Amino acid sequence: MYRVLKHFEYFEPSTIEEAVRILSKYGNNSKPLAGGVDLIPKMRRHELSPECVVSLKKLPALDYLKADKGTGLRIGALTTLRAIELSSEVQKDYKILYDAVHQIASVQVKTMGTAVGNLCVATPASDVAAALLALGATLKITGTGPEKMVPVEDFFIGVGQTMLKPHELVTEISVPALSAGSGSAFLNLSRTKADIAKVIVAVTLTIVNNVCKEAKIALGSVAPTPVRSNKAEEALKGHKMEPKVIDRAAEIAAEGITPITDIRSTAEYRKETTRILVRRAIEKALATATA
Repeated sequence: MYRVLKHFEYFEPSTIEEAVRILSKYGNNSKPLAGGVDLIPKMRRHELSPECVVSLKKLPALDYLKADKGTGLRIGALTTLRAIELSSEVQKDYKILYDAVHQIASVQVKTMGTAVGNLCVATPASDVAAALLALGATLKITGTGPEKMVPVEDFFIGVGQTMLKPHELVTEISVPALSAGSGSAFLNLSRTKADIAKVIVAVTLTIVNNVCKEAKIALGSVAPTPVRSNKAEEALKGHKMEPKVIDRAAEIAAEGITPITDIRSTAEYRKETTRILVRRAIEKALATATA
């Protein structure tokens, strides 16, 4: 049962600069509001009780999705998950991101929730984060100082924790264009479609003459944050994509994770299924690689 919300100040700034100033004034006692899918329920349950909520709804300049074959994909902070899912450019050129968003069962959540908000929740079980890790995405962070571009893998520092300072906002996700010979795959394992994933795997490969020139392997639900399996990636680079090479990379990925045992799964099961899913994802990405 929800209890009465504690009193808080509510602001609707009309510029990013104004939003940053308000967040800076209230510091740790402030929270930005985009879709509110995570923030509002937590406030109702008194898990969060900010003194100040800064709505971004009157900042339409942050609501955009721009795709360019040369420069890549740019996603504004107010762009909803549903807009990403319905984008023909995303469906065609960034299939791994489409698959990740499409895994989210609730259309209501996708219609309200934003991709940036999903990242800022910093759950290790984020399908969106895993896909963006595998795509090599970076985040534009705006605050009281100069703007920063931060790789997604550096953004997360712990369960529910990011590198964001209280006065900072993520204003854009930038995804580089995929090169010729690229293929990708997204897989996750959950009890039901609506359940939180036990294991998430996202892979992108660049293949030339059956040799792996570039690889990104991202994992979710197997560590305190979404992670890249750098050692498994190195096991693929420069090698012909033979079964023994793929199997070895999958083994390395499974060996490098630190899963927990919880209500949804055991650590041992997560390790074993990570090995299987990484192998399958690599094989799927290889099959979809374009010349």
